[in-house]
Amino acid sequence: MEVKDYYTKDGTTDIHGNPADRKKTGNWRACPYILANECCERLAYYGMSTNLVNYMKFRLHEGNATASKNVNNWSGTCYIMPLLGAFIADAYWGRYWTIAVFMIIYIIGLILLTMTASVKGLKPLCHDGICDPTTGQIAAVFVALYLIALGTGGIKPCVSSFGADQFDESDESEKRSKTSFFNWFYFSINIGALVAASALVYIQTHVGWGWGFGIPAVAMAIAVVSFFVGSPLYRHQKPGGSPLTRIAQVLVASVRKSGVKVPSDKSLLYEVSDKESAIEGSRKLEHTELLKFFDKAAVETQEDKTKVPINPWKLCTVTQVEELKSVVRLLPIWATGIIFSTVYSQMGTMFVLQGNTLDPHIGPNFEIPSASLSIFDTISVIVWVPIYDRIVVPLVRRITGNPRGFTQLTRMGIGLFVSIFSMVAAGLLEVVRLRIIARHNLYDYTGFLPMSIFWQVPQYFIIGAAEVFTFIGQLEFFYDQAPDAMRSMCSALSLTTVALGNYLSSLLVTIVTSISTRNGKLGWIPDNLNRGHLDYFFWLLAILSLLNLLVYLLIAKFYTYKKPAQVEG
Repeated sequence: MEVKDYYTKDGTTDIHGNPADRKKTGNWRACPYILANECCERLAYYGMSTNLVNYMKFRLHEGNATASKNVNNWSGTCYIMPLLGAFIADAYWGRYWTIAVFMIIYIIGLILLTMTASVKGLKPLCHDGICDPTTGQIAAVFVALYLIALGTGGIKPCVSSFGADQFDESDESEKRSKTSFFNWFYFSINIGALVAASALVYIQTHVGWGWGFGIPAVAMAIAVVSFFVGSPLYRHQKPGGSPLTRIAQVLVASVRKSGVKVPSDKSLLYEVSDKESAIEGSRKLEHTELLKFFDKAAVETQEDKTKVPINPWKLCTVTQVEELKSVVRLLPIWATGIIFSTVYSQMGTMFVLQGNTLDPHIGPNFEIPSASLSIFDTISVIVWVPIYDRIVVPLVRRITGNPRGFTQLTRMGIGLFVSIFSMVAAGLLEVVRLRIIARHNLYDYTGFLPMSIFWQVPQYFIIGAAEVFTFIGQLEFFYDQAPDAMRSMCSALSLTTVALGNYLSSLLVTIVTSISTRNGKLGWIPDNLNRGHLDYFFWLLAILSLLNLLVYLLIAKFYTYKKPAQVEG
């Protein structure tokens, strides 16, 4: 065995900055600590967010529409902040230290939130179930929530990429394991979410919000410990400098050279002669024919040949140009994830508000809180991941010959198709609910309707199945198609679809409310849903999802996958 085969070939290092030893670092041996960290962090996140709409409604005394919009805006921010965390990780700190620092900010936010629900003076005063919070108390809750949003911004884009960094793509068996890793990563998220949606929502509803928020804070502390314990086993990708600067350099250089002709022989375009690319921690990329205008940035003029050192704002390497092309190619696929995320976000808002009106009893004494029904989405994911990983992939692999089974684009498309049916299921349930109200004249009835909350299970279960295809497919696709030195940024980009999905949901609620309440009407989503038409809102989302799928199929047909340059030797 040659000495160099002891080490990974993807440029990863150990914690001391030395080349990573294949036998002592990374692979599945490093993953339990990363997966346990993610499981506990998501338990903390969902334990706090799943029932947040009810906390704002009952403790902060907000109406249905306001509480729903506040949760959507906060949740959206949680998924926009990863752009900041990813930029810091890719450009300066690396993924390991970014996760470490932002976990501390996260814990501070969770402790403050627990205090606002349990410490006298910070906790709103309540009489007969009606709370009267002061402006200061409301402010403290929002400061805590947005500290948590900042914390999650540093962790979320880095953990999945950091886990995938543990597998060397140049090794066939490790490459196969990487696909499996994304499935089990999402599985861990949902184990955390399962505990949150069952036990924690029950504790918040029946024991108290102090305990309900305190337990997530403890879970987050366990996540921190788990992450640090695995430190000696991790492989690290070096930060490659600011990806935004590199993109700006290509844009500036190609505009400056807009009059220059690109040679027909693409091997004449500028590239460094070393095995590694000029970008720290990145392999070279082969030239592609798309977006030819940007190739001008890599054309070497006579002036460039005489300049030493080379000015990166006038001349860029082929790899740097291809980095930009890779990101531009991702954007249309990225945009189609927004509508899917809007459908997904209904679980935290409209599904809960719909569930609040249905009969939650299991037997004479036990009630299941409406927010806890998201447990069925989680169970769906936990059931589907092993089926997909162990049964579907091997079966499809035999037919297609693709090691992944389905291509990443096919996998995401299947999820988009499945998600339409969750909105159809929710809409049909609402039609039946409104018919029961009309039949028994229950328009102003404030109790539970004579219809079990468990009729909501299918819409949650279908979203879970769609997630296994679309969200995991997205995680893998954005990691795989991202340039090596921009992987955190591209993972963050995939997460921003969740943010924009939340914001789009808020916007749709605002538009629908504004149009449907004209001429003194109550509108589609009034505070008394028995007099509303929530079914129309679900039909709207089903139609948008269908149109989105058609656009996606068109975009996917013309997508070209990235090509890393083959290194000899």
